[in-house]
Amino acid sequence: MDSTDSKGDSGLGDDLLSELLKPLRLTGVFDSRWHVRAPWAIEGDAEQSCAVLHYITEGGCWITGEDQAPIELTTGDLALFPTGTAHRLADRPERHGGVALAAVLPERAPGTSGEIRIEGTGPESRILCAGLHYDASAATGLYKALPWALVLDRSQVDKEPLLRDTLRLLAATDRPTGPGDRLITLRTFEMALVLALRPLLRELAENPSSLPMLANPGISKAMVIIATRFAEPWTIDSLAREVGMSRSAFTAAFRELVGEAPARHLTGRRMQEAARLLGETCLPQSAVPERVGYQSAVGFHLAFRKWFGMTPGEYRSQSLTAA
Repeated sequence: MDSTDSKGDSGLGDDLLSELLKPLRLTGVFDSRWHVRAPWAIEGDAEQSCAVLHYITEGGCWITGEDQAPIELTTGDLALFPTGTAHRLADRPERHGGVALAAVLPERAPGTSGEIRIEGTGPESRILCAGLHYDASAATGLYKALPWALVLDRSQVDKEPLLRDTLRLLAATDRPTGPGDRLITLRTFEMALVLALRPLLRELAENPSSLPMLANPGISKAMVIIATRFAEPWTIDSLAREVGMSRSAFTAAFRELVGEAPARHLTGRRMQEAARLLGETCLPQSAVPERVGYQSAVGFHLAFRKWFGMTPGEYRSQSLTAA
């Protein structure tokens, strides 16, 4: 491989990671502060369309998941569960008989805060936890394929001063309150999520075995094409040719590595952009189909309704009402 090709592959990885981050926008946050003394264990259920964040401000804990090796966290460490996989937090990895999160925090509506206190005789730990609700339609296939848990230890967090200071601000008990404070909190958590994902994704790109689709040049290239050139008249055959694979090999590899068929992934990206144009811009509705790769307004209308369960006009009206 010559230097030009090498540079191209590097740029491809950068593009793919940038596209993963671009659509992430939180729709709501529930945050809580935990003050726990050993012995303790809390069982968290799987969360839908919600990333989960744990930042250790004092002490430490162990995180375990089904069929996963235990992960130890200490002061200053940050753990992120991109897709809200069920997991347990405890003072020791072998601790059993934990209390369900729903029992100690029965109400976890986005836009509210909570507190957990467990009194014991052992060491104390303090943890900032948050459920970061995001628009599921904006989550890319790459995002959904991220490992169940991503961890930045204290030294890695300290190498990202803006992330470190943002987490400390969010963990403070004396955060300022006033008009717009919940919106400020939402956007601050959103910034923390992106700031945390950035070094984690760099690490994944350097070790693609953790994210197999990055290690497959054809599928990685196809992901970037779908993410950035979705308005072009792609077919599965033309996509396969573009990335230098046969249709059958391309379709099989894409399904295996991305978790869905390439046609559905392409439709999802087009619908994601259509929803953004309808909900966040003043672009005439009639101009949207061509902007997202549809030559037929009727075809776009049918695809949009099938994807979202409503017409483009209804979606725009609903977005304006919500705004």
